[in-house]
Amino acid sequence: MIAGLAALTLLTLAGCGGNAADGSGGSGDKLDVVTSFYPLEFIAKSVGGDAVNVTTLTAPGVEPHDLELTPKQVGTIAEAKLVVYEKGLQPAVDEAVEQNAKSSGFDVAPAAQLEATGANFEEHEEGGAATPNGTVKPAAFTEDALDPHFWLDPVRYAGVVQAVTDKLVEVDAAHADGYQERAKTLLGEVNKLDSDFKTGLESCKLKTFVTSHEAFAYLAKRYGLQMVGIAGFTPDAEPTPQRIREVQDIVRSRHVTTIFYEELVSPKVAESIARDVHVKTAVLSPIEGLSDANSQETYLSLMRENLQELRKANSCA
Repeated sequence: MIAGLAALTLLTLAGCGGNAADGSGGSGDKLDVVTSFYPLEFIAKSVGGDAVNVTTLTAPGVEPHDLELTPKQVGTIAEAKLVVYEKGLQPAVDEAVEQNAKSSGFDVAPAAQLEATGANFEEHEEGGAATPNGTVKPAAFTEDALDPHFWLDPVRYAGVVQAVTDKLVEVDAAHADGYQERAKTLLGEVNKLDSDFKTGLESCKLKTFVTSHEAFAYLAKRYGLQMVGIAGFTPDAEPTPQRIREVQDIVRSRHVTTIFYEELVSPKVAESIARDVHVKTAVLSPIEGLSDANSQETYLSLMRENLQELRKANSCA
């Protein structure tokens, strides 16, 4: 009962969306922490609790890949005691940390154990093939950088939770017990999430899912599915006509039931493909940020909604 109440308290706290960093300072003796986008904000608030003052650089409703920083935000980065970010995801943040926060910047990428998943394309020809990493690689494939979308794999996310916790303890040892206790609660929730994904997706009749944004390669690999992306890493990129035809062929040949799109970008391309091949559309959230429509959600609740959508689309027992 006590553990359940602790988890509820944690989720209520973390679910309160943070304000985009606007140059405001900390409050009282709390540790000033800046996070670059929502999945890291959720960790910092959940683990930090009332010992930290968290601001995030990516405002609700803004696509993180497109982030440009204001001078006030750069000032906030310079003044923060800890800046939690993922190097390679948001170039504007990388540059600001390099120039203004070398000593306080904390890159979570090493803890996430990023891989080159093959989830990227530029120009396409017919004849894409499945890769061992759970994606479908187009024929004209250009190898890309490491896939940044670690948070959609609960196991990788747990690794980042632990790394951020360790960093908070290092920076603010006076509140170490609180950080560690709250991290234990969050890690319990994330580990349960992993277990539920394993159980929920182990008996799916269909193994392929189609998304507007190639953000789900780690999830696909972890749970034995194959992701087909309409666009590459950048969610608002325009797919080529060749790629659209290729996706349509995959949908038909593999009996895909649903084309997934996401909250923060236009669903027009996904809807057009779905109409052409007579299948449904639904939201599969990359959880890159909250918006007005889902401002009361959390990382954990959105991941569980993703699990339910995948189970429905892939006929999972």
